[in-house]
Amino acid sequence: RLRARSPRQIVRNLSGGNQQKVVFGRTLVRAPRILLLDEPTRGVDIGAKSDIYALIRDISTQGTSVMIASTDLPELIGMADRIVVMHAGHLSRIVNTANLTEGQLLAYCYGESSDDMQQAQA
Repeated sequence: RLRARSPRQIVRNLSGGNQQKVVFGRTLVRAPRILLLDEPTRGVDIGAKSDIYALIRDISTQGTSVMIASTDLPELIGMADRIVVMHAGHLSRIVNTANLTEGQLLAYCYGESSDDMQQAQA
């Protein structure tokens, strides 16, 4: 679903989302076993985001392990099975995303435990 004026269009003249798709395509030709992505949808429009998410899901179902580093909490919760939370430069916890809320994830990122969150809600 790459949108270009012609097959010969220079990649740097494409939109940000289409440039991201080209990068994915070049990488996937090598059939990696592990794919490390850093902010894979930063700066792209919602349509390109959707296409990139679909591509990530597709390659994941084909057996490629995907690790995503992102500051977009909804992206992490929506795309990941598990999230590794770092706090103060150390691994703080690993959480499953099933039923995880943005508020919980944010609290974990700032070093609050589930006990701290329950006391704050009381």
